[in-house]
Amino acid sequence: MNNSNSKIGLTKTLPVFMSFIVMGFVDIVGVATGFIKKDFDLPDNLAQLIPSMALIWFFLLSVPSGLLQDRFGKKRMLNIGMMITGVGMIIPFISYSFPIMLAAFIVLGIGNTIVQVSANPLLHDVSPREKYSSYMSLSQFIKAIVSLLGPAITAFMASSFGNWKLVFAVYAITSLLAVLWLYFTQIEETKSTHAAATFKSCFSLLKNNFILLMALGIFMLVGSDVGMNSNIANFLQTQYGLTLETASLGISLYFTALMIGRFSGAVILNWISARVFLVITAVVALVSLVCMLIAPSLLIAQIAIFMVGLGSANLFPLIFTIALEKMPDRSNEISGLMIMAVSGGAFLPPLMGLVSTSAGVRAGFLVLVAAMVYLVGVGVYALKK
Repeated sequence: MNNSNSKIGLTKTLPVFMSFIVMGFVDIVGVATGFIKKDFDLPDNLAQLIPSMALIWFFLLSVPSGLLQDRFGKKRMLNIGMMITGVGMIIPFISYSFPIMLAAFIVLGIGNTIVQVSANPLLHDVSPREKYSSYMSLSQFIKAIVSLLGPAITAFMASSFGNWKLVFAVYAITSLLAVLWLYFTQIEETKSTHAAATFKSCFSLLKNNFILLMALGIFMLVGSDVGMNSNIANFLQTQYGLTLETASLGISLYFTALMIGRFSGAVILNWISARVFLVITAVVALVSLVCMLIAPSLLIAQIAIFMVGLGSANLFPLIFTIALEKMPDRSNEISGLMIMAVSGGAFLPPLMGLVSTSAGVRAGFLVLVAAMVYLVGVGVYALKK
């Protein structure tokens, strides 16, 4: 009987877990930025428009996606999001130009926003109640693996076939398979017994200082994460004279640390509170980032990049969890605000690009230092509260 129930559970959870693979595709924006910058000889400020085009939609569409999800259902919205993501991956093969690539990442960003809003609550519906938290950790671990593999697949396509854009073909096919698998999976969704979330109910929560600071924490965190992801290769190239292909592997180093950090964080949180862990890991990320900028050698810089990833790995789920613990009865609205704050990834990288163009790549990273200082402050604030 238990084996039968386990099989029934897996038939429903596995296709939802696959949606987290598709969710990880948005992180290709980091390595793609380096190749597009090289191919079209772009200045830093123009190159940083690429991650902005993908991530601005978290700001514009998160709350509307949640409202549509309430009307049409999580599974349907998740499939729509994955389908749009797949379409975005096909666009680079229509024509290869800077405007076309911006359009591709716009479509990718729209699809990924819908996937992010729908995947977590749908996972909740197919998870045994006592396993939801571990399934959440596992889903983020899966997403981190995809983020890690992206630069490696891109480098392989560039070196083996002379066309780095073939990574998009792999992603498009995977998106299609994910859509088909989920479409043919029967899932009984839970219906909310509370009043549907509205724009007014979501944004009224920002009057609460705690929720406002946590939302800004997500904004700064994702901005820092995308800023690291899309600028590591440029930093290693300019500071240590590496080729683009070799420097891009530094992104894989960062995502390896994220993967290890998320897996180990799920274990460590059994013995330490979320608020204490938030302060510790934010300090590790800040100190490591400063060390990266002043590193006297490539090896030390690479170690520092790894440590930034290790420190940053659990900040998103920690801040998200702490915010939900504050007002568990307003989880729908808080979730909408937190996903909307992911748009920080669209605002901080262009700011880095502006600083980098005028004062150098290393100066551009001071934007991330400031964001990390804020995250340490948020951790201390949450601990005191």
